[in-house]
Amino acid sequence: MHSTVKVVFGPAHEFDLQVDGNEVLSFEAARAWLDEQFVLHGCVPMRGSGKVLIADKIVAVAAALGPAAFTDPAVALDYARAASGALSKALLRVDVAKHAISY
Repeated sequence: MHSTVKVVFGPAHEFDLQVDGNEVLSFEAARAWLDEQFVLHGCVPMRGSGKVLIADKIVAVAAALGPAAFTDPAVALDYARAASGALSKALLRVDVAKHAISY
């Protein structure tokens, strides 16, 4: 399955990331990568309860990385592989400015 992950920071910063099916991480590996990046970048839970959903981690990690990081093909691919694997969707839009994910 081919996946497309679109990361949107604003009108001037949109990234279309393509991932071949054999590159998508398994759910467990994707979750581990997102957990690691969430902690590494000092992300904080968005909800008052402290519960962090996978979708929250995907948005928070993109926000922490920032648009400059997505110009690095290796970083962009790692992120896309993890986001695709975590949600098992062929098309995923991560809107960082709106803190939203759609598919």
